[in-house]
Amino acid sequence: MQNKDQNTDFKTRSLDTVCVNESQLEHKWYHNLKYVIVGIAFGIVFIKAEVISWYRIQEMFRFQSFHMYGIIGSAVVVGIISVLLIKKFNIKTIYGEKIEFHNKTFNKGQIYGGLIFGLGWAITGACPGPLFAQIGTGATVMIVTLLSAVVGTWLYGYFRDKLPH
Repeated sequence: MQNKDQNTDFKTRSLDTVCVNESQLEHKWYHNLKYVIVGIAFGIVFIKAEVISWYRIQEMFRFQSFHMYGIIGSAVVVGIISVLLIKKFNIKTIYGEKIEFHNKTFNKGQIYGGLIFGLGWAITGACPGPLFAQIGTGATVMIVTLLSAVVGTWLYGYFRDKLPH
């Protein structure tokens, strides 16, 4: 019986890492340049909004300023509205593919992961999005943070089966 439970658990956990909405379309290499352009624009917005500022991030974690909470809260509200509109009007991708939403189950690993992520964010003053913008502005010390994030991601993948989920 235990083997069956482990197999079911593995199937459930493996769905967390599967991209169920992955496009099946084949594109030329230059088709991905649009992501570079959007990434650069995103980085410029981060810089202008002071999202990459270590001081702004520290203010947020010390509850001294609403600035970062306002930005994050705005993003959450835009995301909620976007998902509701996609569901209500059955909006498809620009290539006509259906967008599907799948329910996720809560597990204690999300608490541990969130605490580790928040701790790293508070210590380094960077999360994955602004990290590249910080490096782009000349804060080359953030390369250490980038490499640490890559190593941490690799370690998670390596030890995933042994971690609490």
